[in-house]
Amino acid sequence: MLELPAGSAIIDTPPEFRITCIKHNVQHVDAVLYTHHHADHVCGFDDVRGFTDHAQNPLPVYADEATLTSLESMFPYAFKPAPAGLSLPRVELITIDGCFGLLGEEIQPIRVLHGKLPVMAYRIRNVAVVTDVSHIPADAEEMLQGLDVLLLDAVRYKPHPTHYHMDAALEVVKRLRPRQTYFIHLSHDYDHDVVNSQLPDHVELAYDGLKIPIR
Repeated sequence: MLELPAGSAIIDTPPEFRITCIKHNVQHVDAVLYTHHHADHVCGFDDVRGFTDHAQNPLPVYADEATLTSLESMFPYAFKPAPAGLSLPRVELITIDGCFGLLGEEIQPIRVLHGKLPVMAYRIRNVAVVTDVSHIPADAEEMLQGLDVLLLDAVRYKPHPTHYHMDAALEVVKRLRPRQTYFIHLSHDYDHDVVNSQLPDHVELAYDGLKIPIR
């Protein structure tokens, strides 16, 4: 969740989206940004209706064209007129084409690879979220220089065909040299406290409820 100057935005709506919003008392969402269309990142889409039922305008949803097409295919009912008396997610699909303004902040989309699938990473000032990634192209690495905080996929210890594993993620940290890195999209390979005690300075595992100031 991004708390921006003029409102709050969510990156991805996983299957547990509703439960997470309740747990963290999320009362209002002004926009959604998607990284890609895989089930663990979009299957909570229907639960945005809890935020759109009483909103004056449709909820802006930002993603690349392939992800928006997949959303329309996976949730076709949401993009048709609602029958009388029924509630549907009311959204406005917006195709990302370069940097864009959102709620008083500039968002820089950065395309990386999840296996062979292009996915969207996002940079907000000096914080970047790079999930579900197995390769960061050279031009994307240029956009990820000078970070205060990097949130980076490190799914498990063993190599993975479409995600960074621990050693690969640490190599990326060495190249990008952010001030602080949090590993995300974690499997049950990791004992949180044990792994954190073994990681280099300024690298640690993320956790539910982590709050990071955007400077």
